[in-house]
Amino acid sequence: MPARFRRQRVLIVGCGDIGLRVAASLQARMRVLALTSSAARLPELRSRAIVPLLGNLDRPATLQRLAGLATRVLYLAPPASEGWTDPRVLALLRALRRRSHPLQLVYGSTSGVYGDCDGAWVDETRAVKPGTARAQRRVDAESQLRFFGRSAHVSAQVLRIPGIYAPDRVGGTPRERLLRGTPVLRAEDDVFTNHIHSDDLARACVAALWKGRSQRTYNVCDHTVLKMGDYFDLAADLYQLPRPPRVARSSAQQQLPTMLLSFMSESRRLVNRRMVQELGLRLRYPSVTEGLR
Repeated sequence: MPARFRRQRVLIVGCGDIGLRVAASLQARMRVLALTSSAARLPELRSRAIVPLLGNLDRPATLQRLAGLATRVLYLAPPASEGWTDPRVLALLRALRRRSHPLQLVYGSTSGVYGDCDGAWVDETRAVKPGTARAQRRVDAESQLRFFGRSAHVSAQVLRIPGIYAPDRVGGTPRERLLRGTPVLRAEDDVFTNHIHSDDLARACVAALWKGRSQRTYNVCDHTVLKMGDYFDLAADLYQLPRPPRVARSSAQQQLPTMLLSFMSESRRLVNRRMVQELGLRLRYPSVTEGLR
């Protein structure tokens, strides 16, 4: 066969910051394609040696050309902004069914599917209990992916991802929030939070594309064990900025936006044993202290 068909081809759906990091690590070994709904992004993707494919997950007819193109697929696109299901994932999976299926399909989900666990340690065997419509849409997407994997005999993996950070990521550090003086919860009301550096998340995506076990779920997080307020205190000390004020939960409900409050309403400590043992991922930034520095 011609060389262009012998090479491994990876399709990235949702090629934002993490997708670009994944692409940069793969380009020397294989052909990288990326789906984008914006024609304005085509020159940028080409300049990074990525083959851009114009299509829109909200318009299924534009996805038909994706069938049979890639040997491995990484899905990092966000779900729809409304409803309890994710029609975007369904549209992609229907397109992939039209021709030869990929060998591996990795979906970037969220640790929010677990809901509030009252600070308990959480591994991948814990039942999901989404507390928001946003998390419920992710649960629906995960279910669709698993069904596709079983019915189409495709090795499918779900990565449950917590807060992503990196100094070179837009909005990727607490600095702006610290400068605004946004309050955090007092110690007795505070919640545990989990993190992963952008570079380590990209490496986890690559590892899952080749090493992930069939129909397997992985918590992708670092080894940090911190409550949210302590995380912001740590960042403030590293940046030599004032620590944020601490408030009671009742006061926070009056001062903070709904989205931020939703993150302050869920407490859990993720167990990343599968990520370390099965994917063989050795973190470059094992804690937020190294990552923020």
